[in-house]
Amino acid sequence: MESECFGFGEAIEMLNCGERVARAGWNGKGMFLFMVEVWGYGGDMALPCLPFIAMKTADNKVVPWLASQTDVLAKDWVLTS
Repeated sequence: MESECFGFGEAIEMLNCGERVARAGWNGKGMFLFMVEVWGYGGDMALPCLPFIAMKTADNKVVPWLASQTDVLAKDWVLTS
C-alpha cells in the first residue's frame, strides 16, 4: 500500500522513524529505502558503524544508497509497506 507523495525532507524524517520509503517514479518493482542503525564490523577489529540509508533492490539485494540531485528535489516520495 502506498501513500500520498511528499518531498525528500519528509522522506528522511520517515526513515528516521523506522519507515520505508520509495520514489513513485522508480521503475524497479519492490525497491525501497530503509535506515540501518545497528550494524558493526566484527573481524579482528570490532568497529561500530554509524547509521546509513540502504536500498532493497529490484533483485532482492541490499546496498548502501546515496541520493542524487534528482532524488533530493523530487516530490514523488511515498511511504511503502
